[in-house]
Amino acid sequence: MRPCLPGKSSGRWRTEWCVSVVKSLSSNHALKPLIPTFCLVVVLIYGLADRLRNFVAGIFIPQYHFPYPVALSFAQVLVSLLFLNLLHALNLVALKPYSRSLGERLLLPAICNSAQAVLTMWAKASSSSASLFLVTVPLLPLVTLALSFTLQLRSPPSIHSSVLISILSGMVMVITASKGLQAIEPLEYIYAPLALILHSISLIGLTKVSEAERHRHPDTQASAFDIYHTQMVNQSWLLGFLWLLHPDNPWQVVSQSSWHSLLFHGYLLAIILLGMVLNFTVGMSALCVSPLAAALLYSTRQIVQPLLQLL
Repeated sequence: MRPCLPGKSSGRWRTEWCVSVVKSLSSNHALKPLIPTFCLVVVLIYGLADRLRNFVAGIFIPQYHFPYPVALSFAQVLVSLLFLNLLHALNLVALKPYSRSLGERLLLPAICNSAQAVLTMWAKASSSSASLFLVTVPLLPLVTLALSFTLQLRSPPSIHSSVLISILSGMVMVITASKGLQAIEPLEYIYAPLALILHSISLIGLTKVSEAERHRHPDTQASAFDIYHTQMVNQSWLLGFLWLLHPDNPWQVVSQSSWHSLLFHGYLLAIILLGMVLNFTVGMSALCVSPLAAALLYSTRQIVQPLLQLL
């Protein structure tokens, strides 16, 4: 039996312990009825955090004239990397060093997720309503469902869930579109469907990498945190390079921002931290559950709100 190095193995021991606890809880028949309640709590918290992030962004971006989607997306990824490495330094999460082979397999999801993040942030920064984006978000589970079969996931959704999600997405879209759309910018006709497809491909790509890792030897197997960390490293390179090439380059963002205002720092930090938590929750849902669960979580507020208004 190999000796355990306390500094390097304690974080991985905590991660494996948490996984074993979750598995034991899910296999415990007495606690199984609590799983739907736990999922409902996660969905409610996610919906409230998403609403709060949109509220803060709706105040911050027009008030401080900060319509820089690439800069915000890049800062969000950097903070995510900082937080993950802080957890690793505290031995709360075990992270393997960046793997080139794993990074290559996550390159497509990273590209798609980076582009989707910029397009979504552009919608929040360019329009107060972004009505076409709001209409297409409930279609994310449906698009993810279709691409799950097209891209041949090892565990595709069941027929019953497919039919239910198709009916639900169609109903929500009809209800939302029947209320009428506000002024739509011409670029939204391209960006909204593109963001939808890119997000679906990103979620499915994460899941496919996670499925492949589960079939490897435990000693060489990358955990969900390793995969998400590698994804963030890829995105930091992509978004950093894009920011340098973008017309809103770093010098323009720094020189034209209100860095002397404490409220500016507070709003900016709130947007970045809330976005980091929301993206982490969606990404881990795709890695640990399924891309369909992640798509439903991401679009939960846009799906539930029209149904509640109809009732």
